[in-house]
Amino acid sequence: PDGKTILISTNGSLIKLIDAFSGATLQTFTGHSNTKGIPLEASFSPDSQFVISGSSDGRVHIWNAETGSKVCVLNGDHDGPVRCVQFNPKYMMMASACNNMAFGCPALMKRPESIIIKESSSLL
Repeated sequence: PDGKTILISTNGSLIKLIDAFSGATLQTFTGHSNTKGIPLEASFSPDSQFVISGSSDGRVHIWNAETGSKVCVLNGDHDGPVRCVQFNPKYMMMASACNNMAFGCPALMKRPESIIIKESSSLL
């Protein structure tokens, strides 16, 4: 996000944040499953505070980008591996997709941990 780091998602169960110039590992994010050894996307939140990743068990994992500690695991009720995950850079919303797509956004007048999930398999 600052032009000095690269977020790398492997075909295993590691996600690494590396220095773009030296290649040194700055942070390692673990705890998501990738038992199928398939490409699973990882991305930063718009403010670069969080890293989000899909998982082969159909869940979405979120880590603190600075500390590497897991913040939460979301169940979007995906019927397969979550391959794509993205935060919306303008609105407080994220999307995850496998064979179907799920959107999550905090309820505007509720606590931040209140999340509304809407799904549709017809979006893809």
